[in-house]
Amino acid sequence: MCQLVEGEGKLMWKCSVCNYIYEGGDAPERCPKCGSPKEKYIKLEDAAEQKISGSRETNQLLMVSIELLEELEAIGERGVEINLDPGCQRYFTKLKEQAKSLKQNSLAEIETHVKKDKWS
Repeated sequence: MCQLVEGEGKLMWKCSVCNYIYEGGDAPERCPKCGSPKEKYIKLEDAAEQKISGSRETNQLLMVSIELLEELEAIGERGVEINLDPGCQRYFTKLKEQAKSLKQNSLAEIETHVKKDKWS
C-alpha cells in the first residue's frame, strides 16, 4: 500500500540559496532549482537528515490517508443515497461525516508541516 520514500540512506545536501535538498554522495555542481554553484551547498547533520526523512514519510502517510478518507466519504455518500433503512442511514451518515472530518484534520496537519518547513 505505502511505499518507502526514495533516497533513504543517501547523504543530504541543502542549497543555502533556495533550500533545495539534494541527495547523493556529493553536492551537485549546480543547484537543479536555482543554479547556484556547488559551494552554496551544506552537508546536513544527521539530526536534520532524520527530520527530513521523518517528515517525508509522515507527509506521504498523510497523503495516502487523505485518498483513503475521500473514498470512505464517497462510500458514505452513496450509502446515504441508497437509504435502505434507518440503521444504515445513520451508519453511512456517520461514516461520511467522520471521514470528512479526518480528511480536514490531515490537510490541516500538512499545512502545519509546510509552515514549519517540514515539507520536502
